[in-house]
Amino acid sequence: MQNMSIQQEKIGQLVDRRAKARLGGGEKRIAAQHEKGKLTARERLALLLDEGSFEEFDMFVQHRCTNFGMEQSHPDGDGVVTGQGTIDGRLVYVYAQDFTVSGGSLSKTMSEKICKVMDMAMRNGAPVIGLNDSGGARIQEGIDALAGYGDIFEHNILASGVVPQISGIFGPCAGGAVYSPALTDFTLMVKNTSYMFLTGPAVVKSVTGEDVDQEQLGGADVHSSKSGVADFAAENEEDGIATIKRLFSFIPQNNMETAPVRPTEDPVNRTDDLLNDIIPDNPNKAYDMYAVISSIVDDGDFFEVHRNFAKNIIVGFAHVNGRSVGVVANQPSVLAGVLDINASRKAARFVRFCDAFNIPLLTLVDVPGFLPGTQQEYGAVITNGAKLLYAYGEATVPKVTVTLRKAYGGAHIVMSCKQLRGDINYAWPTAQIAVMGADGAVNVLYGKDIKAETDPAKQEEVRAAKKAEYEELFNNPYQAAQKGYIEDVIEPRNTRFRVIRAFESLQNKRQELPAKKHDNLPL
Repeated sequence: MQNMSIQQEKIGQLVDRRAKARLGGGEKRIAAQHEKGKLTARERLALLLDEGSFEEFDMFVQHRCTNFGMEQSHPDGDGVVTGQGTIDGRLVYVYAQDFTVSGGSLSKTMSEKICKVMDMAMRNGAPVIGLNDSGGARIQEGIDALAGYGDIFEHNILASGVVPQISGIFGPCAGGAVYSPALTDFTLMVKNTSYMFLTGPAVVKSVTGEDVDQEQLGGADVHSSKSGVADFAAENEEDGIATIKRLFSFIPQNNMETAPVRPTEDPVNRTDDLLNDIIPDNPNKAYDMYAVISSIVDDGDFFEVHRNFAKNIIVGFAHVNGRSVGVVANQPSVLAGVLDINASRKAARFVRFCDAFNIPLLTLVDVPGFLPGTQQEYGAVITNGAKLLYAYGEATVPKVTVTLRKAYGGAHIVMSCKQLRGDINYAWPTAQIAVMGADGAVNVLYGKDIKAETDPAKQEEVRAAKKAEYEELFNNPYQAAQKGYIEDVIEPRNTRFRVIRAFESLQNKRQELPAKKHDNLPL
């Protein structure tokens, strides 16, 4: 009986210690977190993971710092909650920084906890989701805290392209801490309660004289629309968690698997007469590419990534006949769908993610070219455009391309053309695949002939005749079809069926890259 009593006492101590650890920094700090409109680390994980699926690791880990009074308090867990769980029954590894413990500041032991779950994720082939809410490096630990960040970054690098990595920013993320989210595949921020920057407003003021607050410097709106650092900007934390879960539904567990198939009742052979009328007669008039995407994908359901950044190109996930695909599409209603620095970066990053994780690519093309001007040239539009070209040329996943209207010059090449190993390339009858548009071509080819006419009316007559001649010869899809650069010219209303059949034929595609240590992507 005495042994039983001792055992029960120890079990009671365990239960009490677990309960205390789950409170993090205590009731007062939890209340303060709620007053800011923020959830706690454990509340976030409860929303993210299937009920009852969370298995916590290292609950009793404590920091080892003995400086500046830190030896007086050793809370269990030490500012980060780590473990594994499931989302829709699929295994995922997670960590959530706990702002109620030392402001979520990173210690060496916290970094060890985070690196441990990342190691487990790589060994077991499951995604990693990190929820960030931290005041940065724990100053009391000095170089140990910096070493901890370095360890995390190295793990981010090693895991890149092996398992998907998703970062949720649910509070402050400043200084060196921002590099971990930047190294992951997708980053989500929450409006008004999260921010990211390398140097805060006070430092900015002292160095540059700029007056700026945290939201203006590194808030969700800034990073989702101006810098492109954040892929998603959520209205609140619940919306942010729901967005992460939806993203998760489109991606596979690791680089050796494919994304889950989602059953659909949307017919494979569904046609849409809207597409036969969507291209305006005036080639300079815009239309909405979202309507085309919705018409092609299952149930019109499209999950956009980077919605507010570089809107002249659209990227995101959808299903076609139940299978996950990545969609890249020029948007004619924004800057005429032109490619520029930001659009190229945005699309290249997305294409490389899809290729790394076996997600086929559907590319919808209507691009007049690259944006001209000194700002673009000085900003290295050449190098940034090359990133997109490189991403498509390197990709070995199934690639289906449909050219709807304009595909001129270098922009045609960059957008998954046949020479970049596009598998199946289609064009609508309205496609204009050429070195340049008719107006520019006529000026180059017949400029002298036109100027030779002294009568302005005659000049316009010659110009119109030469333009019509050029359009008949080159500004259509049939030259490309005649030379085998596209597989077929298709009726727009049948695009969904043709795209699905193309992807079905490519399910067993095998394509290898030359042996190399790694590539040298133009950065």
